Amino acid sequence: MARQEDGSYVISTYREITDILNDPHLSSDFRNLSRPMPPAEGGATSSFIHMDPPEHDRLRRMAMRHFGPPHTPGLVTGMEGDLTATVSGLIDDFAGKEQIDVVDDFAFPLPVTVICHLLGVPHEDEPRFHLWVNDIMTSIDYDPETDPKEKLDKGVHARKDLRQCLGGLVEQRHGHPSEDLLGRLANEDGPDGRMADADIVATAKLLLIAGHETTVNLITNGMLTLLRHPQVLQRLRDEPDLAVPLVEELLRYEPPVHIIPWRAAYSEITVGDTVIPQGSQIMLMLASGSRDPDRFHDPDRFDPDRSDNQHLGFGSGIHLCFGGPLARREAQIALTELARRLDRPRLVADPPPYRPSPVLRGPAHLDIEQGDG
Repeated sequence: MARQEDGSYVISTYREITDILNDPHLSSDFRNLSRPMPPAEGGATSSFIHMDPPEHDRLRRMAMRHFGPPHTPGLVTGMEGDLTATVSGLIDDFAGKEQIDVVDDFAFPLPVTVICHLLGVPHEDEPRFHLWVNDIMTSIDYDPETDPKEKLDKGVHARKDLRQCLGGLVEQRHGHPSEDLLGRLANEDGPDGRMADADIVATAKLLLIAGHETTVNLITNGMLTLLRHPQVLQRLRDEPDLAVPLVEELLRYEPPVHIIPWRAAYSEITVGDTVIPQGSQIMLMLASGSRDPDRFHDPDRFDPDRSDNQHLGFGSGIHLCFGGPLARREAQIALTELARRLDRPRLVADPPPYRPSPVLRGPAHLDIEQGDG
């Protein structure tokens, strides 16, 4: 634990992070900061990850009824055929290429395609969703000192266009039940009632944007780690079932999200010997916690056979990543198929160029050669 000059607090040990993520005095609503942050999109409804109980709990329950167990237990397993087909199609496009970029050619388009299928986005609209997500993701790394303002403006316009398109799709679903997520949310009532249209749009955007950036990094970090550990890459070729513990170890060893950049203290919180004042900004160093030597043996070693691997790759507590099961399966299938089908892959540059974000850890590009080169 360390207090910063601006009055914020950084927490980096496994026990302290897990304790505070499960502390009811911790808020995810930026309005509870003593120096509130401006909302990301003026006028847009926030997703439930920026809310606290009871509103957070109500909206998350409503989303989870249609996203996973116990009400929709077969959702992810039911998508495996589509996942495998999408992964295989992207790898088919590598044919004849001696050099590929794992980010641009594979990891970036995969999650958008998968989540569009999950939501029920019409096939003809998918290219627009790819462009919008690309502009939004590019704008997240905007640096006012070096980047043209157009980069930021394109992200703003893409968010607006995405929100309007999703809103139109939700309106079309009313009175027309379907098996896709938008159709279920728009038509089915549960114990908490039916989700409002604005909240459906916010939830869909959460899946598209938050689910995209984390899955891209998980797959790309995974491929980079496998290329740095060729004996594990060979094991994955020979033992496809290794993908399950391997992805868990990747979520610990090289997680897609390194930092939760802020939480707010509802009231005074005591962490260890430190009293954190009400309204303070708290930054949680998830990647550090997942390599805490007091919790993990030999934490800087990549070990897919590691036991008791309760990492912080998806956070903890009430905001535990609700898209985690889908992200896990995407990464398991993606890495297994890449290991099986790539022909003697080799890194072009190590380390590769990284995105500038300290929060989202992943290469901006991952160029690899295959074949005889």
